[in-house]
Amino acid sequence: MKKGVLLVNLGSPDSPTSKDVKPYLDEFLMDERVIDVPKWLRTILVRGIILQTRPKRSAKAYQKIWWEEGSPLIVISERFRNKVKEQVSIPVALGMRYGSMSIEKALRELETAGVTEVLLVPLYPHYAMSSYETVVVKALEVQQRIFPEMQMTTLPAFYSNDDYIKVLADSIAAGLEDFDYDHILFSYHGIPERHIRKSDPTKFHCKIDGKCCQTNSVAHYTCYRHQCYDTTERVKAYMNLDQEKVSSSFQSRLAGDPWLKPYTDFEFERLAKDGKKKLAVVTPAFVSDCLETLEEIAMEGKEQFEEAGGENYKHIPCLNDSDAWVNLMVKWIRNWEHDKTLPV
Repeated sequence: MKKGVLLVNLGSPDSPTSKDVKPYLDEFLMDERVIDVPKWLRTILVRGIILQTRPKRSAKAYQKIWWEEGSPLIVISERFRNKVKEQVSIPVALGMRYGSMSIEKALRELETAGVTEVLLVPLYPHYAMSSYETVVVKALEVQQRIFPEMQMTTLPAFYSNDDYIKVLADSIAAGLEDFDYDHILFSYHGIPERHIRKSDPTKFHCKIDGKCCQTNSVAHYTCYRHQCYDTTERVKAYMNLDQEKVSSSFQSRLAGDPWLKPYTDFEFERLAKDGKKKLAVVTPAFVSDCLETLEEIAMEGKEQFEEAGGENYKHIPCLNDSDAWVNLMVKWIRNWEHDKTLPV
């Protein structure tokens, strides 16, 4: 059997225009693992309400961060794939969960290369039904429907892997070298609280009360909230950071149901008013900089913090295509290629 690797990231519109943003948002928001309500209601919400105004607003946001080469997320992901590809002896393809760079196209690329056994790598450190899970479900659906002869193994969520924590912590330390911070905010992408409960295999452990995440449970294997806080704690311990100078929050949310708290935009105001004047922000839910990091955090976050009285603000970039991150992915791929254990 010939082995190959499929890297999968979120995706992006083809251009920062309403014309291209609208179908991208339609595919994204109509995903039942993103807006998890009955299809008839999701259709009304997305196509009857959200898509009537949001594409224009989102297009303006994309225009603020768009690179000459294209979407930052796509460009960074391609650079990462190319660097990984140079160091391994098996084919490496890149697909996106949403948008024109589909998982199907990437699997067809691997099939053309003669690949019959695939390592699926969702480029998300944490498990969430709206990110990691939807990539796995979609990839398996496409594989079983179109490429039934292929075998697929999935890289587990790697948020707690010691090597990953070292790479992440070292990246943060490098970003802090010339910045005299008085607080570091770990801002993770938000999800509705109901997603946590839906992902709980015990159906009783996850109460989102501040205690359940500290109590050992099988639920932690699929609990995004626990995994985010665990990442912060592991990085904090590795870097020997002052407990009082570090906190976690959750960004990006839709109106309606409660989402994970505290909210990042509220934290910008609270921290500034509490006398934290020099704030560093890291976004560990993402491995590649994208709209949510470059516009929402690096631009809007800075403005919100300074308007609330903050003075110095720094967004620390994601791992992107850094050599350390590339080398770690190469290590994981080689371990799988030679039938060694995958990181857990």
